[in-house]
Amino acid sequence: MDAPPAGTGSPAGGVLPRRVHAGYALGSLATGAFGTVPGLLLLPYLTDTLGVAAGVAALLVLLPKAWDVLVNPVAGRISDRTRSRWGPRRPYLLGAGIALGVLFAAIFAAPFGTGAAAGPYVALAFLATATAFAFFQVPYVAMPAELTGDYAERTRLMTWRIAVLALAILVSGAVAPLVRDAGGGGLAGHRWMGVFVAGLIVLGAVGAFLGTRSAPAGTAAESEPTLRAQLAVAGRNRAFRALLVCFVIQSAGVATILAGVDYFATQILRDPEGGPTVLFVCFVGPALLVMPLWNRVGRRFGKLAGLVAASLIFAAGALALVAAPVLPAVGIYLLVALIGVGYAGQQVFALAMLPDCIAYDEARTGRRQAGVFTGLWTAGETFGLALGPGIFGLVLQFSGYVPSDTGAAAAQPDSARLGILLGFTVLPALLVAAATLLLRPYDLTPAALAAAAPDSGDRGVVLATEAAHHYREGTTTP
Repeated sequence: MDAPPAGTGSPAGGVLPRRVHAGYALGSLATGAFGTVPGLLLLPYLTDTLGVAAGVAALLVLLPKAWDVLVNPVAGRISDRTRSRWGPRRPYLLGAGIALGVLFAAIFAAPFGTGAAAGPYVALAFLATATAFAFFQVPYVAMPAELTGDYAERTRLMTWRIAVLALAILVSGAVAPLVRDAGGGGLAGHRWMGVFVAGLIVLGAVGAFLGTRSAPAGTAAESEPTLRAQLAVAGRNRAFRALLVCFVIQSAGVATILAGVDYFATQILRDPEGGPTVLFVCFVGPALLVMPLWNRVGRRFGKLAGLVAASLIFAAGALALVAAPVLPAVGIYLLVALIGVGYAGQQVFALAMLPDCIAYDEARTGRRQAGVFTGLWTAGETFGLALGPGIFGLVLQFSGYVPSDTGAAAAQPDSARLGILLGFTVLPALLVAAATLLLRPYDLTPAALAAAAPDSGDRGVVLATEAAHHYREGTTTP
């Protein structure tokens, strides 16, 4: 049965059934798992199980994720033009979602063992997986505007989605290392871990497909412009430029810490089994708990001040962690929790400042271009998260890290252990703190927004909130 032609209707209004809320939110199992596990485990898998040199491993991790920046607009335009009895988006939830799970398991399948072909195989499998993820994520992010036209209902839909996303990040990041170790570590353990995470991804994709079957299919929005056009639009918004560059650099700093968790636990904590899980929980757990507190800080002192304060807390915790070799384990975990507190504030305030930039642009130009800004923001964050493991891999290479194909880290020289320590502490601290200097051109305040559109009433506020929800749907960052 053919779908109605494009443009023959608008998103349905009213309240969606609870099963649609839950069903749509299940898709976050897929986005959360894929956004977390490769950044946490792929680099050590290459260096300590497949025996790939650290510098080569850095490129193998960086390039496929950077590919997402280019393929996302293509996936969006293709799904925009799709016509099916399931609507324009749901076919990709099922097809691309299942492909994502299968290909993710293939990354860690290691059919060539640890030979010369192992590294190129992982790179190709990761590239294919990143492409499947783009064709799942982009339609998934676009769905809420087509499921309902009710503003409050979109808020409720996102509340469910964010809750499942937080759970997916915590479960996948904390449990995946445990599954790997329970499976015996090495090639066998990573294969079991790949199957476990693939199961989460497929569960989320199929759950989202089935859970939204009773929701209105809606019609696809107009295709967003090319990346070049997005850059041109953003280039005319000084506040957005400053915020975006800052956030990309800070995302690289956060991803550097995530990439170093396994190495830090093994070489500094001397706890290769339980250490990675405890470190990850200490980092993510506080972030989930203190976000409401950061919201209060923003209301009292302003968003820009809150972002700078959170960034400095993150940097201070990371710098203090350089003393880890002489600290007791509890002191190390408390410092990692402090870093997590700062990370939570970064996320809260950056996501709150983004819609202000969008609202200002709409008030200034009279054009609704939220999709342009959120698309470019997502591409920038993806690049930053890909850059972090690449930077950490280069640190390992230059510090003399010795790869291993046994499934356990080789004995490392003091220079490599020092590189791991500095790459996990000083480097992310510098990236996060220095990026705040780029916020000097950011000058959006409530007064500035009101002055830009004195007759707009509440339209800018509504647009800003909708834009925040639109971006938050696609967030895959722990």
